[in-house]
Amino acid sequence: MNKTSKNYIWIAVAVIVIGGGIMLLLRPVSRYGVNSSDTTPNSPSANNLYPEQSISHGHGLAVDVNDPSKVYVATHYGLFVLINEKDIFRVGKSKDDYMGFSPHPTEANVFFSSGHFNRGGNIGFQKSEDGGVTWQKISSGVNGPVDFHAMAVSPVNSNVVYGWYQGNLQRSSDQGKTWEIVNRDLLPVYLAVDTADENIVYAATPKGQGILVSRDGGRSWVSLSKELEGGAVSTIAIQPKNAQVILTFSEKLGGLGKSIDGGFAWKKVNEKFNGETILHIAFDKSSPNVAYALGYENGLYKTTDTGDTWNKIL
Repeated sequence: MNKTSKNYIWIAVAVIVIGGGIMLLLRPVSRYGVNSSDTTPNSPSANNLYPEQSISHGHGLAVDVNDPSKVYVATHYGLFVLINEKDIFRVGKSKDDYMGFSPHPTEANVFFSSGHFNRGGNIGFQKSEDGGVTWQKISSGVNGPVDFHAMAVSPVNSNVVYGWYQGNLQRSSDQGKTWEIVNRDLLPVYLAVDTADENIVYAATPKGQGILVSRDGGRSWVSLSKELEGGAVSTIAIQPKNAQVILTFSEKLGGLGKSIDGGFAWKKVNEKFNGETILHIAFDKSSPNVAYALGYENGLYKTTDTGDTWNKIL
């Protein structure tokens, strides 16, 4: 086994199921040597932003739909925002763990999340209407309060939400108020909904299935591409204006891959991300050739050519 193969093998072996939730291991603390939970924010500004030194344990990534100078990172220690690719702030005072995080596709101040309270216990499904400053619980989900470690809101219909908890894939058609279990066999580490069809859902899998796709709202699943089978996948991102363009990070490809035909054929991208496994990718909806990628060592990278080349910005 060569060195490159060893770098990506961890994806398949570093996923364990604990209490029905998926935990990705081999995730070090911030490369700055300080966890965000260990820092004390300075005095809050009028817009409820608290300066932070670094980002640690990122669980979700999103670009502001109205202001692309803002990139949000949901973390183990609350919601953070990177402004102008240089200044990091905590949004509001919450230090809850947002294991599941999705932005509203058109309303910049609306976010959805799930995970754990910093004091302990599951959050259920919640919503913020003030840009992440405060949160309101919408529901507990099925057999909850749920802790969705994999969660996604449809980019074409924000009423449709998918979440995975304790071995069951749940689906809501009313923005999280009520839920139904649509599948009991799926084991995803990441969910993404197609940017053209709310019933097409993609699942990144940790045990050699590559990417699975459902075309009936999560009820049945098949392999998306034979090229990815036999290896783990950590993330999936679909281009906002062209659902045929997909980015993924695949053990079988040995890193980042790009498809321009809806995921059937893949091309390896020649980028090593300083040895980091990429856990999250988020496109800029206002400039769909722009995307950001977050690595397991909390490195943040940016592309302006739909994933062909990348620059480290954090």
